[in-house]
Amino acid sequence: MPDVLLISDERMLEHRPGAAHPERPERLEAILADLDARPIAGTRRESASPAAREAIERVHRLGHVQAMEAIRGRGAFLDQDTVASEGSIPAAYLAAGAAIRAAEHTLDGGGPAFALGRPPGHHAERRHAMGFCLFNNVAIAAAQALERSDVERVLIVDWDVHHGNGTQHIFEDRDDVLFFSAHQGDFYPGTGLVEERGRGRGEGFTVNAPLRSGAGDDELRAAFLGRLIPAAQSFGPDLVLVSAGFDAHVDDPLAGLRATSQGFATLTRMVRDLAVEECDGRLALVLEGGYDTIALAKSVRACIEELVC
Repeated sequence: MPDVLLISDERMLEHRPGAAHPERPERLEAILADLDARPIAGTRRESASPAAREAIERVHRLGHVQAMEAIRGRGAFLDQDTVASEGSIPAAYLAAGAAIRAAEHTLDGGGPAFALGRPPGHHAERRHAMGFCLFNNVAIAAAQALERSDVERVLIVDWDVHHGNGTQHIFEDRDDVLFFSAHQGDFYPGTGLVEERGRGRGEGFTVNAPLRSGAGDDELRAAFLGRLIPAAQSFGPDLVLVSAGFDAHVDDPLAGLRATSQGFATLTRMVRDLAVEECDGRLALVLEGGYDTIALAKSVRACIEELVC
């Protein structure tokens, strides 16, 4: 079995929204330090390369890309939650590039991959940054994959505690991307209702599973078994991408779900088995949220260990 590819880059640490901001460099530092201290057999590491602007523009409007380029090398407040520093735009291109590379690696038969990048992406809309996110990394990777002749359908699974509004909106009128999200309901960003099922040609290709505050591993697993697996089996993806956020962890300070690191490992096993069943194991994970650094590093490790099994 090929080694699991882990893609990251210390240049992403130059995205510095501020010492008090939850999306701080220490998140990625904790993951990389843990992997350095205790390497996982069956993995290999690779540095990220920036995404091409053409790949970004498959997902984001030209005006948004131009606005991000205009603040390259300087700081800016993009909304009440989203802050750019001098190194943020290069970091965002690297994070998108890591997601693309993860998808291409698994599509080329290299086995599973995990893009360990920041800033995260799933809140970024076509026209603007949002919710700590500058570019929508997983959407960019999906759109790039769909340019290939061997990819007709992509499944995106989002288990971040926050609904992936940007990813949903980018693909909600398309039938070549199935978007599934299990998230805390009645919570930021206010989207992700069960009734949101896509529109036009894409109706039925959005599947939301909002969870009550306090839900944990059992409820997440039930959502995957009851909602994700049947939808995915009917859809028949050629590639499975995961928006792998870890802020549903019981120790995370920003939300109210009670997942555990072992629970995330279980979800990884489920999507891995689904990918094996549906698309020869073509699976790539893309890092999203997770703001308790100890829980984050432990959860990422648990997922990687599941991928190498």
